[in-house]
Amino acid sequence: MAAAGSKRYSAELKRDAVDMVRQLVAQGSTEWAAMGKTAELLGVGSAETVRCWVRKTPATAAGGVAEAENEEIRRLKQEVAELKRANGILKAASAFFAAEIDRPHR
Repeated sequence: MAAAGSKRYSAELKRDAVDMVRQLVAQGSTEWAAMGKTAELLGVGSAETVRCWVRKTPATAAGGVAEAENEEIRRLKQEVAELKRANGILKAASAFFAAEIDRPHR
């Protein structure tokens, strides 16, 4: 039987809390600050309660989303590098043709 004063929280609330902590940490918050903010926003007893939920959540449960995001970041970084190379080529060509236009023709 539960101790007097203890509360039961739904699995959905716990999942939401863990997700919220991970999002806040990804945005630059410290883990402890994220846990405190999450506990406050969701009306959960304390940051310690949220910390327990985060620690009990298997890393693989969050890994799916994080891995998908990491793959997207890798893909976008490759695309940015490719676009920077193309931009460099276009700048060089533009400078070359601008110089050609400025030369007197006979």
